[in-house]
Amino acid sequence: MSRFLALLSVALAFAASTDAAADLPPIPADKTTPIHQRLSLKGPKAISVGWNTYEKLDKPCVSYGTAANKLTQTACSTSSETYPSSRTWSNAVTLENLKPATTYYYKIQSTNSTTDFFLSGRSAGDKTPFTMNAVIDLGIYGRDGYTINNDMSKRSMIPTIDPSLNHTTIGRLATTIDDYELIVHSGDFAYADDWYLKPQNLLDGKNAYEAILENFYEQLAPISGRKPYMVSPGNHEADCTEVLYHQGACPDGQSNFTDFYVRFENNMPTAFPSSSSDNNAISKANMAKALSKPPFWYSFDYGQVHVTMINTETDFDKAPDGPDGSANLDGGPFGSPGQQLNFLEADLASVDRSVTPWVIVAGHRPWYSTGGSDNICTPCQDAFEKTLYKHGVDIAIFGHVHNAQAFKPVFNNTADPAGFNNPEAPYYIVAGGAGNIEGLSSVGSQPNFTDYAYADDYSYATLSFVNKTNVDVAFIRSSTGQKLYKQTLYKAHNTKFVSQ
Repeated sequence: MSRFLALLSVALAFAASTDAAADLPPIPADKTTPIHQRLSLKGPKAISVGWNTYEKLDKPCVSYGTAANKLTQTACSTSSETYPSSRTWSNAVTLENLKPATTYYYKIQSTNSTTDFFLSGRSAGDKTPFTMNAVIDLGIYGRDGYTINNDMSKRSMIPTIDPSLNHTTIGRLATTIDDYELIVHSGDFAYADDWYLKPQNLLDGKNAYEAILENFYEQLAPISGRKPYMVSPGNHEADCTEVLYHQGACPDGQSNFTDFYVRFENNMPTAFPSSSSDNNAISKANMAKALSKPPFWYSFDYGQVHVTMINTETDFDKAPDGPDGSANLDGGPFGSPGQQLNFLEADLASVDRSVTPWVIVAGHRPWYSTGGSDNICTPCQDAFEKTLYKHGVDIAIFGHVHNAQAFKPVFNNTADPAGFNNPEAPYYIVAGGAGNIEGLSSVGSQPNFTDYAYADDYSYATLSFVNKTNVDVAFIRSSTGQKLYKQTLYKAHNTKFVSQ
């Protein structure tokens, strides 16, 4: 509280000498103009197209086809939602019966929209090599976020982005747009709850929170509107501010993960149907679908990979942002007691490794991290670790700590003796250094099973699935594209259903 009062006094002085106001983007004359475009994998043959508008749409529609000049198909919905304090409506339309791994062109119906394109999802079992990026803890660039040295001579053209975003993670994702097929972002978007860190915002917090969200998702749109962008929540989605640690101080609509839920609820999938011929696997996958709660926890298949997204913030015992959690945010629950953990058990038990040999779990808060106990989520470890180990999860991806980390495969704080050569324990990485207003976290102390740690610049992770037994994990320096780290994980994957 003392920090907040100190900042408030600065704000009062600032407001007396300059025009202090939230940096809200201008509203276009045509309020149906699509903004914040985002794609997600919705099913084995389906892509969800999401976007926001400055007015409610009675019938959001998307035209699409396999040629830019032949958008012969149209899909529509009635999904156009908002919340108190938001200036925009979140819209979602699902494009179904798509051919797998095929380029489609799409145009959101409006008098002011353009045609873009995407690659539809790969069928479960497709062994074609591909790369998936892990980008976590990504914030806004500009007045309300982190800053960089602009280089106006380098402009990304695929897709076109604001030149000032070059040399940021968003800029690097743009220049490498053809090198990866999808992105997982498990928590912390925009950092709107850090609005108070900029003095000009302190007298207009309600609008500043929304302004940061609007600006961030517009910066992200050239990436998320081209590639499936799969999300789950982090602590910065929980509330309007980190200062007061109490939802009661937030305006209506700015607590309990509201923007995250409204923005992504109708975009994310539940759980894909089983592609196995095993009846038990089919039953487990159906159970997982019934227990899923997108966008908080759900799963999907992509080629030779099964990905499960989890919620480390609420819906388990002593969850940090839950009613009994350490952050005192009283967030959630979003499911019935035990629902998320039952989902995870059913979902991982359903995976047929003869179809999707690789299993990835992504969440926000890590239980293995450098920097000591303050960076470790013990309730998360208690809730999730045994299930990940039991079902032979290959890689676990987290963020929250703002740097890049990789650990030798580990279970119960003990390194797997096999190392990266067919271990039973998961390979844990932390990809939290994408860049935000709070800056980077120093590496600090390192567990004896640490394989890599880096906190000198912003970065993100890439996972390149070579074949059924080898995946290359790397960290990329956002400003230069330098490959900072590379490790190959070998897994034999000779067991159809893993239960350790």
